[in-house]
Amino acid sequence: MKINFSIKTVISLTFSVFFIFYLLGVYWSFEPETFNVRDEVVKDAKSENVTPVIGYTTTTALIRVTETLLNKPGGYLSNDAIPPSVFLDNIPAWEFGVLEMIRDMALVMRQEFSRSQSQSLENKNLQTAQPKFNISHTSWAMPSAESEYGKAVKELYAYRTALTNVNNQRAQFYARADNLRDWVGEVTQRLGSYSQRLSASVGREQINTDLAGDSVAQQSTTTENTQQLKTSWWKIDDEFYEARGACWALLHFLKAVEIDFNDVLEKKNARVSVKQIIRELEASQQTVWSLMILNGDGFGMMANHSLVMANYISRANAALIDLNELLSQG
Repeated sequence: MKINFSIKTVISLTFSVFFIFYLLGVYWSFEPETFNVRDEVVKDAKSENVTPVIGYTTTTALIRVTETLLNKPGGYLSNDAIPPSVFLDNIPAWEFGVLEMIRDMALVMRQEFSRSQSQSLENKNLQTAQPKFNISHTSWAMPSAESEYGKAVKELYAYRTALTNVNNQRAQFYARADNLRDWVGEVTQRLGSYSQRLSASVGREQINTDLAGDSVAQQSTTTENTQQLKTSWWKIDDEFYEARGACWALLHFLKAVEIDFNDVLEKKNARVSVKQIIRELEASQQTVWSLMILNGDGFGMMANHSLVMANYISRANAALIDLNELLSQG
């Protein structure tokens, strides 16, 4: 049977395919909504017929954030090699920001939250889960990134179940001020980096302060006294969405920490600081109505979305530094 295709038919089919890819790309580029951490804890505890204990909420938040990363519309896109996801860059940047916060939380849970002191044994489930988050986020085969992240989630479920088992004394979560400080310190450095990168969207000259505060400090190689910081025009939207994804994940982790570390925060009179950080992060998740991330001058006629995001992150980071100070007090 001979089939003849006219040029008009070929053009129509090509246009239809591209249009479908375009619609899929738009749909897959929508960022997931935030979820209620407390509601997720209640739902999971009810389905497992257990009573939430210290650490249950933080573990649940880590599980849900990771599952959202993997199961949102389009699934995990960062390692896709076929259209339309291969042409998308904003949502993969968002995914990487979320992943960075997941990695920080998983590491602190393994090294700090689940251990009573430096000489104590690591939890086996967390010991297995944490390295799996470190696979390259673009790995697509043997093994793929999402398969490793999925295996990590299974280990987190096992750890959470063990926490609620009164007969299992090896699975613990220690809600202590020093443990919380370790995580806050990691987050502070992460947000500080995002703030600097976002601020570089307009280009500026920065004085080198790498050795400030220590008269005998040294570094490996000599650097200029001033540095010119400028984000490439092609990378501005990627920087924005990576920071936005990190803030989305951190928002849920802080809400979980607020529950698990309630007594610590009350004793240190630090609950207000946590609520202020959460408020700043919620503001960073407001809807972006522009069709593209604008990069106007700081006081120019056009908006600069990167500077707006940097403002929220800087304020959240300042509150985190204050929180760290409160936690260090007796």
